[in-house]
Amino acid sequence: MRHGSIPGAHGRVRPLTLLGDPVLHARCAEVTDFGPELSRLVEDLFATMYAAEGVGLAANQVGESLRVFVFDCPDDDEVRHLGHVVNPRLVTADGLTVRGPEGCLSLPGLEAGTERYDHAVVEGFTATGEPVTIHGTGFFARCLQHETDHLEGRVYADHVTGRRKRKLMRQVAKSSWRR
Repeated sequence: MRHGSIPGAHGRVRPLTLLGDPVLHARCAEVTDFGPELSRLVEDLFATMYAAEGVGLAANQVGESLRVFVFDCPDDDEVRHLGHVVNPRLVTADGLTVRGPEGCLSLPGLEAGTERYDHAVVEGFTATGEPVTIHGTGFFARCLQHETDHLEGRVYADHVTGRRKRKLMRQVAKSSWRR
């Protein structure tokens, strides 16, 4: 038997912001109001992430330039990590640098080998203003770095270089969503 509600069950699915939209390339604003509007945004982020079959989603990916992201992401040991962070700050990104396939709901259908650290720690707050610290390893560490990047105005394509970057940009140019 489940206790509590399922994240996103009361949210609405919002349209995704796609690569090229200015909101994806600007640093998001700090959240100052921890009221019901923030709780609705978190619910909408979960609903949208699940509808798009993602593992993380930042507020600017639905057009809201606020420092909030949600996640439902496994680590390399298949342990599920579920939650959200308001005003996150990446305090640690270290360990091995691993190049792995990375995709993004704002670049639908595309991915590229992207280098990320295999350990990350994010500090921030819950939607009710409680402090939270989230530790991630492996794929979940990648997710934390990816979502924090969004709030700084960066997408994973900004980390890709050389031949991989050229290939990814050709794929973006040919994509049906880019038109």
